[in-house]
Amino acid sequence: MTRLGWIVSASLVALAWLSAALAYPQLPEQIPTHWNIHGEIDGYGAKWWALFLTPGIMLGAFLMFLALPWLSPRQFAVETFRPTYQFIVVAVLLLIAYIHGLLLWAAWSGPVDISRALMAGICLALAVIGNVLGKVRRNFFVGIRTPWTLASERVWIDTHRLAAWLFVLAGMAGAVAAVVLSQVLSFAVPFALIIAAALASVVYSLVHYKRLERQGQIN
Repeated sequence: MTRLGWIVSASLVALAWLSAALAYPQLPEQIPTHWNIHGEIDGYGAKWWALFLTPGIMLGAFLMFLALPWLSPRQFAVETFRPTYQFIVVAVLLLIAYIHGLLLWAAWSGPVDISRALMAGICLALAVIGNVLGKVRRNFFVGIRTPWTLASERVWIDTHRLAAWLFVLAGMAGAVAAVVLSQVLSFAVPFALIIAAALASVVYSLVHYKRLERQGQIN
């Protein structure tokens, strides 16, 4: 990652830990940690671990993202799409930070339904990441990694161009559905749209590879 990407990512992680530490003395010993499909709280946790769970996940993700360029094989290096990789790293950390903010709000405000806001945020994050999927180059860690995309540069590029459109559309439609539909559907419809976009991308990679193979265009 570039210095700016490192600074932005590290700052997000630090802010998550700082916000948890500042909120800790003001919160009850038990805080909400889980909501069911109806938006009702069905799980609580001791604040000494529940409050720092998402900052811990952010730190772990940040360290993993730092390690992936070093772990990548030479011909599948993350370095070949460094700016896009950096963008995805920041987008993922922003999503986890957003979830952390929702959990803090629920802990501070008491019984509040955050399921709609959570699903809408996840869908918007997927739409943002989908917007740059077409710029991701072959690697083992980011993108639509199927046997057929990894075996062919052309299949990888074509699949990710399609996936970019699918995830942007699914993410935007899912975010709207999360806000306007009934409680149960606000979870089920966005989830179904995301799964459909992922499955369509995988199936396309197989079909496209086999078509190019029949035409003798696969080495």
